[in-house]
Amino acid sequence: MKDANSLKHHFLIAMPHMADTHFAQTVTYIIDHNENGSMGLVINKPNGLNLADVLEQLRPEQEPPALCRSLPIFTDGPVQTDRGFVLHPSGTQFQATLELGELGLSTSQDVLFAIADGNGPQQYLIALGYAGWEAGQLEAELIANAWLTCPADASILFDLPFDQRLNAAAARLGVNLSLLTSQAGHA
Repeated sequence: MKDANSLKHHFLIAMPHMADTHFAQTVTYIIDHNENGSMGLVINKPNGLNLADVLEQLRPEQEPPALCRSLPIFTDGPVQTDRGFVLHPSGTQFQATLELGELGLSTSQDVLFAIADGNGPQQYLIALGYAGWEAGQLEAELIANAWLTCPADASILFDLPFDQRLNAAAARLGVNLSLLTSQAGHA
């Protein structure tokens, strides 16, 4: 797949008729999209855990700062749900950071400790698991009208409350999701 056709650094916006419970009413940031498949993080579906819950498991001898109780963890699809990912602006390197252009994706514990200790990136999204598509699967879902796509916007990722991200991403396309129907018309 040529880079021009890649959905890397795009949002996938679930159509209102999306029946898959992992993706219904979600917006997903696409980390990678190539001929081998796709990987993304759902950015608007917190799972009920917070950073303090995770830190209590990673370093139980140390009480997490109170701020960590207000930092949500997002559920990001059915793949590797026990693995953590932190999406943040690029420029900050941790033990395992993949540069994605203007963003970085860190998978090592040191980024979580840095956030908790006030030394981490100023903007971030913490996720458990990821959304994955096999080769050709995402393209088939797009043809089946399961998703809308648009270029990603860091302000939607980091500046908006999670419950506003879906509609804000759709608004980038001039779409009001509440006005869409799951019925198809045929002439």
